Amino acid sequence: MTAATSLTRGTTTAEHELAALQREHGGPLFALLLRLCDGDRQRAEDLVQETLVRAWRHPEALHADGFDSVRPWLLTVARRLAIDARRARQARPPETGAELPENARVTADHAERAAAVLDVREAVKTLTPDHRHVLVLVYFQGASVAEAARALGIPPGTVKSRAYYALRALRRVLPGYTADLR
Repeated sequence: MTAATSLTRGTTTAEHELAALQREHGGPLFALLLRLCDGDRQRAEDLVQETLVRAWRHPEALHADGFDSVRPWLLTVARRLAIDARRARQARPPETGAELPENARVTADHAERAAAVLDVREAVKTLTPDHRHVLVLVYFQGASVAEAARALGIPPGTVKSRAYYALRALRRVLPGYTADLR
């Protein structure tokens, strides 16, 4: 069969050679890589495929005159790929699973956050103007107690007191948000 004939059928000579390599050497490659990957079948299968891709990219290595078999070359490539993969995994921090640590804070999605903002805005409207001004300055605009005292023309102790009572009033109006207001 010529290369032109195989192209018309949709497969090339290289694809036939690659399939033959898989049939002949796939088992031993997989066995070696499974040991090198500490029993991780998925990683071993991936590395077998990568080894065969390397063979496909370098057909000159497969047809070298000095070798009776290509298996030593394939096993060497596979071993080096496994070593490189292990080194790459050790260089990165370990991957974590889908579980969340117990102390991880769960963040709400956009819709929940928008609803919470609306709830807080409505709750702040229920405060007295004095309490609302202190709360807006200190908690929403990030002013210090001294800055809020100067802006409002009141003593710092009064700012602290009004902030305390404003938060206390919000806790009564927003019972589901108490953890977020502390």
